[in-house]
Amino acid sequence: GGPDLMETLLRPCLLLCAGLDPSGGAGIQADIEAVSAQGAHALPLVTALTVQDNNAVREVVPVDAGLLLRQAVLLAGTMPIRAVKIGIPGNRENAEAIAGIVRMLRVQRPDLPVVLDPVLASGRGDTLSRGDALAALAPLLAVATLVVPNLPEAAALGIAPTGSTPLPCAHVLVTGGHGDGADIVNRWLSAGGSREWRWPRLRGEFHGSGCTLASSIAARLALGDTMAQALELGQRWCDRTLAHAYAIAPGQRIPRRIHP
Repeated sequence: GGPDLMETLLRPCLLLCAGLDPSGGAGIQADIEAVSAQGAHALPLVTALTVQDNNAVREVVPVDAGLLLRQAVLLAGTMPIRAVKIGIPGNRENAEAIAGIVRMLRVQRPDLPVVLDPVLASGRGDTLSRGDALAALAPLLAVATLVVPNLPEAAALGIAPTGSTPLPCAHVLVTGGHGDGADIVNRWLSAGGSREWRWPRLRGEFHGSGCTLASSIAARLALGDTMAQALELGQRWCDRTLAHAYAIAPGQRIPRRIHP
């Protein structure tokens, strides 16, 4: 019994590494709401501060990489971390620090699931990194278990949605929101083959849908779901948050992550 029994009684914790969106629609706030809604506990590390609203990103200011490392080391020494979700690192230095944090956590928990939302730009195309956003992702792709790109991000990463190209990590979920057609087709690619889900395309545009999806899947993995279960439940829940999205200003709406 001892520590193992204690661990089963604890609420599963999930380390979140993402930027702060002052509009509250995307980034770390979206992640915290999504993780909490699944019944896991969020440990938020803010990688960057931003100047943005629900439609556009004006500025990204990365935090100090040493600070991220010190925050993570203290948390890891105190509480069992069951999964990691990564959004924007802000710059290459932070990406390398986060990759180092994952390697540190995997010494204790070699099968630690890491979900990467490979955000290269905002939904409207605004850049979200100091320097080369694609280069900044390289250290994170190396430690990811699951990467969740949309169609433009998949193209930038050299991932064919059909699965005909080598995968950057064990699992990829290519989301089809940027496609056209009555349905959104999301494709899961892995060594075991591929599987697709179809979701009716909802009207309008949403701010923070990618964060919401990736975080809910990460939370399911932290709770002990298999990858197939986590993908199924995460997508189903995310679809509901979008169907019940609300407006805070003209333009993109906010997914209703609390009690959808």
